[in-house]
Amino acid sequence: MAFKLSEEQQELQRGFRDFVAGRFPLERAAEIADGKPDHALWGEVAQMGVFSLRLPESAGGLGLSYVDAALVFEELGRALVPGPTVWTHLATGLIDGAATGETVVTGLDLTTNLHTPYVLENLDAARAVLLLKDDGVFRLDPGSIEAMPVEIPLDPLTPVHHAATLPTGEKIGDAQTASSLSLLGSLLSSAMLLGIAQAASEMAIAYAKERVQFDRPIGSFQAIKHMLADTFVRQELARAAVYSAAGTLDHPEVGDAATAVAEAKLVAGESAMRCCRTSVQVHGGMGYTWEVPVHYFLKRTWVLETTFGTVDEHADRIAATFGG
Repeated sequence: MAFKLSEEQQELQRGFRDFVAGRFPLERAAEIADGKPDHALWGEVAQMGVFSLRLPESAGGLGLSYVDAALVFEELGRALVPGPTVWTHLATGLIDGAATGETVVTGLDLTTNLHTPYVLENLDAARAVLLLKDDGVFRLDPGSIEAMPVEIPLDPLTPVHHAATLPTGEKIGDAQTASSLSLLGSLLSSAMLLGIAQAASEMAIAYAKERVQFDRPIGSFQAIKHMLADTFVRQELARAAVYSAAGTLDHPEVGDAATAVAEAKLVAGESAMRCCRTSVQVHGGMGYTWEVPVHYFLKRTWVLETTFGTVDEHADRIAATFGG
């Protein structure tokens, strides 16, 4: 398998990076956290083809690969794009209006070891809820769920509700479809974690070049250099794992896709967490303040780590493949 991105893939990634940088600058994070998101931006995300990336061209999609999807979601994670982007992408082809963004979809992956209460993101904005279960895919009406909003969510950009129980819903897919969507959701979440790792590292490097102590930029201190070098290595390991998993989904004959995706979620999750923590540390006392936006990346990492299987669950899956 060739791991080098094609010119078209590099251009795709650059195009989305420019798009999200212009539409979702970090300065907007506080505005979105205050409950004032620009809903028109969701439509722009849809127009860029985020939700129809892998939908066949004959069905109005872009007909792109898993690798292409991973590249796009890496940029969404890097820019902290709000909303249930992964779930709406998964719902394309199953729920009308998901591909165009007209139907906002949230969901839960119940194929993993998920405990109650059930936590649903962006429930107020959603027009459909997707449930992935061992016996199939089910659609719920958000209004049929008795859920309470969490007053102060962990990630201020991701409003959540919790529910003690869930209705059965309408079955719209079989067990194989549920398994495939769970795998894809894990891959896209891993790609977003990769984007977060990169963004957090870049913030730390930029601050280390600007912050001066003892008449020298702190980035010239050996201890800081070692920390930043470690974040770079970790993000590149995550990049290799995520791209490899996406490539394996595109070409399942080269390896076990489930194991590759589990490795991607494990490595990307640990990388994002370490990069965010290092960025906070490099920022020193300022890193613990609300004004420094690195905390948004750390909190989004905590959220993504729990979706489509935790880091520990994926580690157990990898161990099981080796008889551990």
